[in-house]
Amino acid sequence: MKQFAHKILAIFMTCVVLFTTLSFTVDMHYCGETLVDFSFTKKAKSCGMEKAMALMADCKLPKITKKSCCTDHEVIKQGQEDLRLSLDKIAFNHPFFIAPFTYSYIIVSDSTTLLEVPLIPYSPPIPKRDVQVLHQSFLI
Repeated sequence: MKQFAHKILAIFMTCVVLFTTLSFTVDMHYCGETLVDFSFTKKAKSCGMEKAMALMADCKLPKITKKSCCTDHEVIKQGQEDLRLSLDKIAFNHPFFIAPFTYSYIIVSDSTTLLEVPLIPYSPPIPKRDVQVLHQSFLI
């Protein structure tokens, strides 16, 4: 049960980190007060009213010039930038530590592969006798 709770908590915390660093944009097109189209990935499609207004503007009739009732809204949700790692921020302040560490790591890893541990067969120890069970005297 404890392992299951730890797994659930780990998945929950992973989702929290993912959704706090996630950024997205929603593009919406309204015609009047009616939502015509929305999109998460690209610009929302128009209802075609702009084309009709452009055709009316080409006409020589000054009475028909009217503002468009269509509007575009864009909702942008920025995620946290603190948790994202950048290679520009990484600095090697201790170059004298890196070379000896890698050298010693290579030496240690090579030396452990050459060692063989001899397995000498031995008989197991004689089990100790349980005196309480042997004499049938138990404390209650």
